[in-house]
Amino acid sequence: MALVESTIRMMRFKCWANKITFKTVMGLPEDEALKPRTTRFGNMVHTLNHVYVVDDIFRAHMDGRDHGYSARNTVKPPALDALWAAQQTMDDWWIKCAEGLSEAALAEVIEFEFVGAEPGDPKGAMSRADIFMHIVNHGNYHRGFVGDMLYQAGVTPPATDLPVYLRDNAL
Repeated sequence: MALVESTIRMMRFKCWANKITFKTVMGLPEDEALKPRTTRFGNMVHTLNHVYVVDDIFRAHMDGRDHGYSARNTVKPPALDALWAAQQTMDDWWIKCAEGLSEAALAEVIEFEFVGAEPGDPKGAMSRADIFMHIVNHGNYHRGFVGDMLYQAGVTPPATDLPVYLRDNAL
């Protein structure tokens, strides 16, 4: 499979995994989704917001513009329904971006400044293909934390593995 097709598939997988994760979290009582837990971002919604913020930061890198963030999360997360709406728009952007790139464009290296970097700190540099892979892996990683928090809330998290996506989408 060519890199372009693989990248598109991974963006669609990311969208699918976000959809079923948000559906599960949105099905909880609001106090469970926001309940303070011993985890990096404190609760499920703030964890999902971190994924959104990093997606947005790398979207800005892909567009060659400033992202405006001074941290990799906001101080407080938005309401869950607003975050879900924003994440759907974000996922659509990433899919359309992947669909519009050539193999040569995926190989292009993007230089960027890390969030929180001090003057003189080294810059980051990743190919567009690596950026796509990063946001897929990053989302998977943090949905795993949400899965653990769902277990803590007495809910079995949905299976968001790539083989399940491929099976359920007849790919």
